[in-house]
Amino acid sequence: MSETITTTVPEIPKTVRLMNGDTFTFKSNISTTLQKIPVIDAARIWSEDLSDRKAVAEEVRAASREIGFFYLVNHGIDSSYSEKTFEQAKRFFELPEEKKMEVFTGLVPNEYVGFHPMECYNRNGWKHQDLSEAFNWSYDPAYDPNAPADAPESVSIWPRESDAPGFKNTLYAYHAQLLTLSRRLTRIFALALHLEEDAFDEYVRRPEAGMRILHYPEQEHSVDDQNGIGAHTDVECFTIVTQDDCGGLEVLSKTGNWIKAEPIPGSFVVNIADCFMRQTNDFFVSTVHRVINKSGKERYSAPFFFGFDRRKLLEPVEACVSEDNPMKYPVMTGGEYYTWRSNRQKSTSAVGKAEY
Repeated sequence: MSETITTTVPEIPKTVRLMNGDTFTFKSNISTTLQKIPVIDAARIWSEDLSDRKAVAEEVRAASREIGFFYLVNHGIDSSYSEKTFEQAKRFFELPEEKKMEVFTGLVPNEYVGFHPMECYNRNGWKHQDLSEAFNWSYDPAYDPNAPADAPESVSIWPRESDAPGFKNTLYAYHAQLLTLSRRLTRIFALALHLEEDAFDEYVRRPEAGMRILHYPEQEHSVDDQNGIGAHTDVECFTIVTQDDCGGLEVLSKTGNWIKAEPIPGSFVVNIADCFMRQTNDFFVSTVHRVINKSGKERYSAPFFFGFDRRKLLEPVEACVSEDNPMKYPVMTGGEYYTWRSNRQKSTSAVGKAEY
């Protein structure tokens, strides 16, 4: 009687170079739900009791150190803002391509605002371009109830009101809500670093606060050949992501495995970005993440990117450097780092300004 022997060929680890210059290796393209992303109750960040705020800050400290991602629930922002934003996103992405290209990001040097066409980028050099399109806009003091007198004018470009009625006002209405939440979270992050609660207040009076809406068709190609958005890290201090119910966001754990950030109704996903990692000398983790849309539906998301005043130096947090642990990064302003990253990403675009 013959015996059949089945052997499993181990996958060869894959190494990818990121836009921030780092490289990372992951074991497999298969994602898992066995590891979980922490869930943090945000209700306490609004408490008048400092001990409540310090308690939630310790949870934020652990999550920011261990995985760089966490869910935020009970954050206080009404779901109608996200619902209206996703409605506008669907209308915008359904516009004819020539209308969307009137606000093509290539028309604005040194900034990441405007429309980023479908299959514009290939972040990891896979066989097929990243299957997504996006529209980005920046901080505008006209929509910030706490804007300082010296706030710069917005650099955003917008479609005509006749082509996208209510688009700008709806998106900025949600942006303003997330701006208020982010300023409060910045105080929680200060406590998480065992600093005074107001340590970063001056850094966020005129913040770097961009946002984007994204549309991901369902992917037909395998995850080995294409991503919705390829593996990357974010630029600013932290990101607040609103995702729909399709799923698809995946986070790379320290063990080199992809973890599914499955949607939790009413939650945000918050992740540490590169500027905070630099300032904390790698104490906070800016974690690699990607999107794979195999849901059978069109996926939409809206990340809000929050960072410090572009004029401010990204100086190291004192508690995160020492004689035995010197600063790993050159000190530069937030604006210098943002410009470098924006131009680096846009230089890889498959759609050139000269075509339009």
